[in-house]
Amino acid sequence: MNWWQSIILGLIQGLTEFLPVSSSGHLTIGREILGVEASDDLVFEVVVHAATVLATIVVFRKQIWKLLCGLFKFKYNDETDYILKICVSMIPVFIVGMFFKDYVEALFSSLLVVGIALLVTALLLFFSDKASGRRKADAPAARNGISYGQALTVGLGQAFAVIPGLSRSGTTISTGLLCGVKREDVAQFSFLMVLVPILGEAFLDIVGGDMAASSIAALPLILGFLSAFVSGLFACKVMIALVKKAKLKWFALYCAIVGLAVVCWCIF
Repeated sequence: MNWWQSIILGLIQGLTEFLPVSSSGHLTIGREILGVEASDDLVFEVVVHAATVLATIVVFRKQIWKLLCGLFKFKYNDETDYILKICVSMIPVFIVGMFFKDYVEALFSSLLVVGIALLVTALLLFFSDKASGRRKADAPAARNGISYGQALTVGLGQAFAVIPGLSRSGTTISTGLLCGVKREDVAQFSFLMVLVPILGEAFLDIVGGDMAASSIAALPLILGFLSAFVSGLFACKVMIALVKKAKLKWFALYCAIVGLAVVCWCIF
């Protein structure tokens, strides 16, 4: 991977991370178009995901600061409740990361998997959009807009979304909507719940020496990080409102078109 390819792939990651269209799937497609060889490790994905996580922290800094201040009051309050629900949501992806990491990494070499997963994302977005549109506005809401059971369900969605092409934000938002969480509540929860898993994975790669063992040079990694961070800041600020308010069917249509194109490309 050279420097300009890393910049383009970083832009793809940053712009697609916050939309329900699968950033990992688009990275795989981008690699194929640019002729970038798939590495045995996922260091580049970890680096650019860490960049978009940093962008999320910058955009949600006030909410994160409020949560931390409430946590260190050392009593059960709204902030502690919200953080505990985020912890519950991380249980499924922790299990996948601990016991199925090798199986997941093997999927990143298959473009056909990406195409099929994008079609699944399209179906999830379409049906969740329909379900949320029929929900009664006066339905009772849980504390902080999400219950522990709903948090676990959204976490299960995140665990399945480690499959490339299955959008993490699309899957978590869809599962949240299908189990009764309001769109504005599940959108923020979806973006905040990913912070610890991705930063934790980046930390483990550094400590475990995977960064040093990467076949990608330092300059493309740095440029990819900066590209993903800047584009992620833009996408996070501009697109979060779109994810909250827009009809998901348009994202579903996009995923269906791209997914069908990828499947046809692989088959024919």
